[in-house]
Amino acid sequence: MIPRDTVDKIIEAARVEEVIGEFITLKKRGANLLGLCPFHGEKTPSFTVSPVKGIYKCFGCGKAGHSVNFVMEHLSLSYPEALKWLAGKYGIEVIEKEITPEEKERLDERESMLIVMQYAARYFVDNMNNTDEGRSIGLGYFIERGLRPDIIQKFQIGYSLEDRRAFTNDAIKAGYSPKYLAKTGMSILSNTYVEGNEIQQADVFDRYAGRVMFPITDEGGRVVAFGGRTLSSEKKVAKYINSPETDIYHKSKVLYGLSLAKKSIQQKNVCYLVEGYMDVIAMHQAGIENVVASSGTSLTIEQIKAIHRFTTNIVVLYDGDEAGQKASERAIPLLLEEGMNVKLLMFPDNHDPDSYSRLVTAEEFAVYLEKNAQDFLIYKARKLSAETKNDPIKKATVIKDLVSNIALIPDTIIRSVYVKECSNIMEMEEQILQTEVNKLRRKAGDKNKRAEELEAEAQHAVEALIGPEEKEKKDTIRFEERELLRLMMNYGNILIKVDGENEDKTIHSFEMTLDEFIIMELCRDEIDFEDPIHQLIMDEFMHELSNERLPLLNYFVQHQNPDISTFAISNAQINYTLSDKWGRFGVFVIDEMNEVKRSAEHFLFSLKDKKLNTFILGLKEGLKNQEHDDIIKTQEKIMNLELNKKRINKLLGRIIIK
Repeated sequence: MIPRDTVDKIIEAARVEEVIGEFITLKKRGANLLGLCPFHGEKTPSFTVSPVKGIYKCFGCGKAGHSVNFVMEHLSLSYPEALKWLAGKYGIEVIEKEITPEEKERLDERESMLIVMQYAARYFVDNMNNTDEGRSIGLGYFIERGLRPDIIQKFQIGYSLEDRRAFTNDAIKAGYSPKYLAKTGMSILSNTYVEGNEIQQADVFDRYAGRVMFPITDEGGRVVAFGGRTLSSEKKVAKYINSPETDIYHKSKVLYGLSLAKKSIQQKNVCYLVEGYMDVIAMHQAGIENVVASSGTSLTIEQIKAIHRFTTNIVVLYDGDEAGQKASERAIPLLLEEGMNVKLLMFPDNHDPDSYSRLVTAEEFAVYLEKNAQDFLIYKARKLSAETKNDPIKKATVIKDLVSNIALIPDTIIRSVYVKECSNIMEMEEQILQTEVNKLRRKAGDKNKRAEELEAEAQHAVEALIGPEEKEKKDTIRFEERELLRLMMNYGNILIKVDGENEDKTIHSFEMTLDEFIIMELCRDEIDFEDPIHQLIMDEFMHELSNERLPLLNYFVQHQNPDISTFAISNAQINYTLSDKWGRFGVFVIDEMNEVKRSAEHFLFSLKDKKLNTFILGLKEGLKNQEHDDIIKTQEKIMNLELNKKRINKLLGRIIIK
């Protein structure tokens, strides 16, 4: 458990613009910063960061929070994990209080899995540097390939011994549970059986044996998986074994090297995309750090969006062999569709980035990258034009292929520039290419429109089941709940005068805080909020008040629950200031703070009125199925409730016409 003073120190140090700026590129926009939202993969920036308020909010998907919330959400961490991650970033020592065995048992599974992966990374590095087998086979392999010691250390490269139980046995001896060794994919359980309520295993062994090990990290730099390369020449042995999908590792979302590359990608405003682990490592050794690999899988939309947060410029450096060309053919249409500016770079004589970087000096390698990257569509148009110069039929076919790539580009101006350039290269009329591009765009638009229509139809069907009147009623009730919470967050500690009755019915005034007044009124009439998030926040107010604390807005903005902090940022912040210029014209604006009791009473009575309406309608509906005696009792209840309703409406200033 992290002490409160340490938590406060971490939150104070973790400036929201610095933390978020490590994961997305932010540009100045007035007093705020703007970038692409990492939570819903947008193409037009709507993600706003306010350094003054210490918060972020996306106006596209509604996500909002502070620096700790962002790390939790973006890296899928628990609140304590996020605090520790930030503490590490800012060099703050975290000395946790001793926790009970029961609390240890309840440790988050993800955290346990990440701890196993940290241990595994250290273990394999130790194997390679401090065992005879590791030094002669693993370290010898990398030295032979020309890797410097600092690069080997930078990527935490290690070695797994040939003994199929070495890692598993040592991990279990060190106190790591076989359950988490299996869940991370580091060990394999065989011959499992159930004894009582526990899964038992007759055998546990390593997934990797006799392989050099490449740790795969997430954006925050935590080891989440491994790639193991065999050094055996046997054809039956798979060259690479990669970690399986786990709760902490999703192949389609992770890019190898991104945690080390993101800063350089932002600075250089370009990202190099390569195929394999060694390509990334070799480029780092050549001084090129803005490089990532797709982690042994075909490039995915999620991976492209991760790059897009840092830059719109990408250079594809796939191998020149047939497999590399096919990989680029799959990847480039996806990149164009996501609005990336795509360049292609081919190496001579079927070299890849790794082999070519070893052939030339670091300076020559950097110059080659700079001078030989070609705009993909222009390169393709020139290549196709040369190949089909004397074959009109073939030319028509390849033009369709080129047009299909141009049509993927979302930006209208960029599309039109490519149409003009490619029509000149292909010696075609510009209007013909433009017409074909428009046809494909319309066709794709019709598909998207139909998908949106189906989604809208499904939404209407749901609303029809609820009924428009019921939906409207729920929305207005939630409005009053929201406004009461907003008043409590902003003015909950203000003392207000309340009238009360003694036992002898004499009225006297006394003071209480606004928080206490609202909670007292709700509890007296046994009113719960309908919106679950609203009730969760009200429960938090009650808990804090029971411990003689008065929580205000900042408490909720900095709350560890993202739902609560999102509500506070989106609904409770006062984003305006009242001008005094109207006083010159004899117009005086009433400050909400001065009218806070009246506002609270208004929303309380309005909420009670709607609750009474619902209750009365329910009683009236129940009359249909009741016996005579029960009907009389129910009608009496309804009469009493109607009287209460009139009293409330009078307080609200409403006139009921019958």
